[in-house]
Amino acid sequence: MFELFVGIIALSAFLSYLNAKFLKLPETIGVMILSIIVSLLFAASYFIDNTYFHEVTAFARSIDFKTILFDFLLGVLLFAGAIHVNLKGLLKEKSPVLIYATFGVIASTFIIGTLFYFLAKIIGLEISYLYSLVFGALISPTDPVAVLALLKKAGAPKHMEIKIIGESLFNDGVGIVVFLSILSLATMMHEFDITHIASEFGKEAGGGLLLGFIFGQIGKRCIQSVNKEPVIAVHISLAIVLGGYVLSNWLHISGAIAMVIAGLIIGHGLHNESVSENLRNHMNIFWKVLDEVFNAVLFVLIGIVMITLDFNIYHLVLGILSIFGVLFSRYITVLMSNLFLKKSNRATKKESVILTWAGLRGGISIALALSLPEGEIKDIIVYATYVVVVFSIIAQGLTVERLINKLLK
Repeated sequence: MFELFVGIIALSAFLSYLNAKFLKLPETIGVMILSIIVSLLFAASYFIDNTYFHEVTAFARSIDFKTILFDFLLGVLLFAGAIHVNLKGLLKEKSPVLIYATFGVIASTFIIGTLFYFLAKIIGLEISYLYSLVFGALISPTDPVAVLALLKKAGAPKHMEIKIIGESLFNDGVGIVVFLSILSLATMMHEFDITHIASEFGKEAGGGLLLGFIFGQIGKRCIQSVNKEPVIAVHISLAIVLGGYVLSNWLHISGAIAMVIAGLIIGHGLHNESVSENLRNHMNIFWKVLDEVFNAVLFVLIGIVMITLDFNIYHLVLGILSIFGVLFSRYITVLMSNLFLKKSNRATKKESVILTWAGLRGGISIALALSLPEGEIKDIIVYATYVVVVFSIIAQGLTVERLINKLLK
């Protein structure tokens, strides 16, 4: 595993360099496009050397994408994103963030799942309604990594930026719980029991909030107490992220939510007057570097996943149709969410379009799809998920800034 990770780090560094020198695209998008090109070049080796192609494919399939993302990268990336978010601004937008991250994810799951079920039937693919809802659950959460990396440069109004970033930081925890609950029904691991689902959700989300608050307060106080030792402060923050994420997994609570809360509290604490400029700079630079490096690693992994997909025209068509279903569902849930919000917090028509287009999907969706039981249904869902994610990051990611400038001149 260590040698594999070193190889991925080296490849991501090389692709980041190529992007910076030649493509000059936003790093996450450029790196993913280049890694997809690398995958296509390896795929082309099928026509030259069949044996070599199968060896490369077997190697790509040996990469445990889910473990790398959920057990390591996710905690670091969420903390690194949250530590730079304005906590006061987020609290001002807490109502829309909460509604989008809960009601929005649940409503989207059922809208996308229903559309996916009928679209699959139309093109002749057999998939049960419950597994269609599984797809709806894994594709509904907007990806915090993809959103954070691109919105910093998009120039959206602050209140909209906070809404989108805040939602993306919290909704993956909700999406994962909904995904696991529906998957357990689809595989008949549990009988349908709304109280069981509610208690699991309460334990995951509530436990994550509590653990994140505890670690955030401990980290904030420890960091402020070593004001003249910035390296130690950085070391403390890294220990909190890695240790806190491992502990949350051991306690079966949401490590994602815990790291977001801890990051928000520690980041807010850095603006205290007692904190020296030197310490603040060390913390900001360290977590910005980690954020950029691990972002590149994640998007290289997303590109590499392509080589593991067996080409199937029906799966591809379903994936393309799913893009429209996901965008339609996102727009509808934004409008529906307005019903639960005060007039001052409701999104206008133009803002609803921006919120729809800026709701990018990313690595979390792919990791959840890859965790499904082996079989034809998994192949269908993984293919559709990959098509939606690639379109989301490349097409939506490259145009969201232009859309914001056009609609909000």
